[in-house]
Amino acid sequence: MTGGLVKVTKDLVAASATPMVLGILAEADSYGYAIIRRIHELSGGELDWTEGLLYPLLHRLERLGYVESSWQSVAGERRRKYYSITESGLAELAEQRRQWETVVDALKEIWRGHGDSRPMTAMPFGGPA
Repeated sequence: MTGGLVKVTKDLVAASATPMVLGILAEADSYGYAIIRRIHELSGGELDWTEGLLYPLLHRLERLGYVESSWQSVAGERRRKYYSITESGLAELAEQRRQWETVVDALKEIWRGHGDSRPMTAMPFGGPA
């Protein structure tokens, strides 16, 4: 990281949301606010998810059968809806991981030799003029 916060585009956040949530739930059952905190922590503060992003995703994953939810009470705290990954969700996570590894490997290959110190710039199809 360069030290400053990087604005991750909505497209990239949307594309990575499912494997991120499934991966977090594969670690342990969790509830909404804790998932948001974990994403913030894992990204070094560079991903700042909102409830408006997370809860529709959790509901979609539940409809697809990748997660299940249940209300749980912890002594001294209010009831929370906890989410857990299902066997089907674990299989989907494995597939998502395979796909993301392919994309990351391709990007690394493309960026090889560009060095971390140079900013990435787009070039016309013909290369430098």
